Amino acid sequence: MTMVTETTRMPAGTVTGEITFMVPTGQRPYVHTEALTGEPKPQYHAELQRRAVAIHDARARTEKLSLDRHGVELHQRPSSVEDLYSDEQVKQDYYPEIEALVKEATGASRVVIFDHTRRRDDGGGGGTKTPADRAHNDYTEWSAPQRVQDLLGEEEARRLRDVPFVQVNAWRPIRGPVRRSPLAVLDAATLDPGDLITTDMVYPGRTGEIYHLAFNPAQRWLYFPAMERDEILLIKGYDSRTDGRARFVPHTAFHDPGTHADEPPRESIEVRTLAFLE
Repeated sequence: MTMVTETTRMPAGTVTGEITFMVPTGQRPYVHTEALTGEPKPQYHAELQRRAVAIHDARARTEKLSLDRHGVELHQRPSSVEDLYSDEQVKQDYYPEIEALVKEATGASRVVIFDHTRRRDDGGGGGTKTPADRAHNDYTEWSAPQRVQDLLGEEEARRLRDVPFVQVNAWRPIRGPVRRSPLAVLDAATLDPGDLITTDMVYPGRTGEIYHLAFNPAQRWLYFPAMERDEILLIKGYDSRTDGRARFVPHTAFHDPGTHADEPPRESIEVRTLAFLE
């Protein structure tokens, strides 16, 4: 992996963070997942490059950001769930909260929640994963519709074939404020689709597909510093509509250089949803 740095004058509210990008080589990259290798982290069969980039504090723009234009929204939304480490409480009480929020944000008439993931940046364990530290988008032009079929079956997928849908992740700190390993998201208005690199994700018995991201100096990265438990970040992973609105939002954890070493670990939960606009 190579490291590239650039020296520029940073505006107020901006930090310089290192983001790992994928380098286009003309060959299709692939990843052996943890489930396949049994190792704590996946094995990348690709050329990667770390670059120091400007990551902008988006809090001053919160009211102006939209899922349709930028692919990301920050919501103030307290949860009634006391223990976000309890799968029972998450599925029984937290899922309905997320369903209501995603319906409100997207205008969807139906929301399907299909999984959740917890992450800690101190090594994971206890049912948690470490934060993803490469710029990526969870779904591709192929894998998002395939996910609908996998979850709902071929017959229902055929019925919904012409129904617009979006895949949305709802990301919340389990404890705040989050200072270590904050989440950086690409402003989708600055995404060149040509920078998305289709990557095979190899699991035992199946192969999935995600996008990794190539560096482009036109990209504008955003983050929301010191996120609290009452805040939720909605991130669009896919939109079936091709009318000019945001469709993909690459994202990654990064190290904020202003973070003290003794800060508590980042703990977060993300819930993945499909929202159908019937």
